[in-house]
Amino acid sequence: MRLALDTNAYSAAARGEAKAVALVRAADRLTLPFIVLAELRAGFAVGAAGRRNEAALTRFLASSRVDVRYPDEQTTHHYASVFAQLRRQGTPIPTNDIWIAALVLQHDLVLLTEDAHFSNVPQIARA
Repeated sequence: MRLALDTNAYSAAARGEAKAVALVRAADRLTLPFIVLAELRAGFAVGAAGRRNEAALTRFLASSRVDVRYPDEQTTHHYASVFAQLRRQGTPIPTNDIWIAALVLQHDLVLLTEDAHFSNVPQIARA
């Protein structure tokens, strides 16, 4: 399984929550969408354990099983499609999460998240 982690899923795994840890361990590949990396670092910047959390993230990113996905022109088409779908449905989600959805769809990933609003994008496979 190729698993993309949302910010809350990375945090759950880092805290040792059993479900998140099991899914992360079972995945063949792990992806952090660029926006998740930014959200994590923003949290570290204002948190009390920023240096410790950054060190753990650096170790995580160094794994050969982990990659960071950045948007490209193709991502913008997925973003636009998801944005339009959510607007038609009347079910907006945060802009950062639309970027995450676009990258997950583009790269055919399974998303691990605790955010229920991703159910508004049913074409996303969720763990």
